Amino acid sequence: MIGIIGGSGLYELFEHARQEKVSTPFGEPSSPVTVAEVAGRQVAFLARHGAGHRFPAHRIPYRANLWALRAVGCRRILAPCAVGGLKRELGAGSFVLPDQLIDRTTNRERTFYDQGAVHVNFADPYCPELRAAVVRTAAAHGQPLHDGGTIVVIDGPRFSTRTESRWHAASGGTIINMTAAPEAALARELALCYATIALVTDLDAGAEGDHGVTQDEVFAVFARNTERMRELLLATVAAASPMRNCGCGNALDGMTLPFELP
Repeated sequence: MIGIIGGSGLYELFEHARQEKVSTPFGEPSSPVTVAEVAGRQVAFLARHGAGHRFPAHRIPYRANLWALRAVGCRRILAPCAVGGLKRELGAGSFVLPDQLIDRTTNRERTFYDQGAVHVNFADPYCPELRAAVVRTAAAHGQPLHDGGTIVVIDGPRFSTRTESRWHAASGGTIINMTAAPEAALARELALCYATIALVTDLDAGAEGDHGVTQDEVFAVFARNTERMRELLLATVAAASPMRNCGCGNALDGMTLPFELP
């Protein structure tokens, strides 16, 4: 099963969906898991911020969300998100498929493993096979996509100052967001494939000359591009290989875990 973590607009295309309420050792997930069939394949959807966007980025129960998706049978996760562009050429409406991540967050529950020695390889945060499926799908559907780049993750809920924004860009950042960490790392800790499709909603403060980022602008751009994102996600689900041939599923090989995985 493929899981999608994203906004509420994405499951409006699902027909004959069922909801599963999943409890986890790490608390309740942001929302029940919605399961439906897309192109003959089972897909599970979880609303990252919960109903009505009730969880801000720094309060999302990331561990419970990833655990719940694995518990219902997901082994691959597509994670669309909204981002700010740190480069002028990445204007509003651009799709970016990052291949690297810089975690600038603090005070988040960022691991499942608070006991023992479980150190996963995170040199390449995103599944190469799942990324390749997104690239092929975008090309086949004529959807422009910036392949590669580094996503910088900050706590929020405020946006960056101009100096912070320029600092993130100088550190190698391509785009900036508030939810991509620890989500990606937690997926790897559960031996899940994970890829982020980022929608640029604005130029971040350091890349924008006349004014800073506003929430209204971000929400408006995301709303205008929700249909494009849904089409790309569902087409990727339909086109992805039914077998995993990457190394993500072997991320925990040889390690002694403090508990059994679902």
